[in-house]
Amino acid sequence: MFDVTPIPAFNDNYIWALSVAGQNQIAVVDPGDATPVENYLRDNNLQLAAILVTHHHHDHTGGIQALRAEFDVPVYGPEDCQFSGITHTLADGATINLFGRPLEIRAIPGHTLDHISYFSAADTPQIFCGDTLFLAGCGRIFEGTPSQMFDAMAYFKTLPDTTEIYCTHEYSMANLKFAAAVEPDNTDIEATLSTCYQLREADKPTLPTSIAQERRINPFLRTDSDTVIRTASDFSGRALNTELDVFTAVREWKNQF
Repeated sequence: MFDVTPIPAFNDNYIWALSVAGQNQIAVVDPGDATPVENYLRDNNLQLAAILVTHHHHDHTGGIQALRAEFDVPVYGPEDCQFSGITHTLADGATINLFGRPLEIRAIPGHTLDHISYFSAADTPQIFCGDTLFLAGCGRIFEGTPSQMFDAMAYFKTLPDTTEIYCTHEYSMANLKFAAAVEPDNTDIEATLSTCYQLREADKPTLPTSIAQERRINPFLRTDSDTVIRTASDFSGRALNTELDVFTAVREWKNQF
């Protein structure tokens, strides 16, 4: 597995720094701002080896031009990306080698049409999923369709329970409050909310989360739950007959929450 360190950026972004023991190089995921990355490199006497991009939004790509001006490194990212700074385009099913370790690429459109994730199938699996899966939440659907985002959730549910999830925003508290509205009797949500509150009070990240935890607390992964079906139907004012219908209703509910 990779050693992963969060580099805070903006109000609630994390730029993930990936490294392996014994090397003085890192790769960074979604550097929306160059300055915190440059400071982290300088403060820790490290070199930048690669940049990984999950999608084109500026808060994920805005620092790349400045970093590339200083470090001649590859920029991996999705094919058909609106961001023009990708040097190595990646299609669904591709694999890249980072510090001698494979990362599997999966197309997960929905938030944007070009969104991809990077999965490391190590002893402790890790996935870097940008703005698609969050702790207790999922990304807004800006360019894709509910069906595409639902398919992305189905992919996440195929991953091992031990998979560590590295998303790019500190949205956990707001997401958990919504999850509690969807499932008010879910004690796992209540316990996670308490833990995350303590972490934020100590100015610590609530991430990574895990697939096992998300299966217990995330309404977007729990569209087969009787409670989620019932409360989503109540919100919609009609019976919801498929998991996609439930997912679509919960996503619309979250938009208005």
